Amino acid sequence: MAKKKPKDSAFLTDVKTLRQRARKHIEEGAVIQGYRADRKKVVKLLNDALATELVCVLRYKRHYFMAEGLQADPVAAEFLTHANEEQQHADQIAARIVQLGGEPDFSPDGLASRSHSEYDDSLGLLDMVREDLVAERIAIESYGEMIRFVGDGDPTTRRMLEGILAMEEEHAEDLVSLLQEMGA
Repeated sequence: MAKKKPKDSAFLTDVKTLRQRARKHIEEGAVIQGYRADRKKVVKLLNDALATELVCVLRYKRHYFMAEGLQADPVAAEFLTHANEEQQHADQIAARIVQLGGEPDFSPDGLASRSHSEYDDSLGLLDMVREDLVAERIAIESYGEMIRFVGDGDPTTRRMLEGILAMEEEHAEDLVSLLQEMGA
């Protein structure tokens, strides 16, 4: 009498089939047969997110170096922290684009037009914080939409985007706190 498969494993692929699938399209790396998202659309979406993060790095760096006034030191330190974290996001996104078989677009040509947020060259500390908060709010909404778009079709990208979204929300809260401390 043959053993029955446990009911819970009915949806699992047998090991022999998994091994065959893994060998079949080995050149595709991390992208397996079960990948359900539109890879080209996801790569484009990620390249737009990459442009957004790079513009954010540049904006925060400018604000860091241009911050002046009595309250400038702690605000500038926050700008630098955010710039470094936005760079980490850009690196994560670029790595995921490569995993999906795409090419990260670091070209400065059109960077601002591909970015969801805007570059800002404000000189006043209060204006810098406000513009950074606007950019974070844009990022929060954009990442929420990206997460919904990717859905279950690409769980790895979705989790990465969810992690970035959480940090963007923290950035927004940091900036709101700075505005409050500055009496705005």
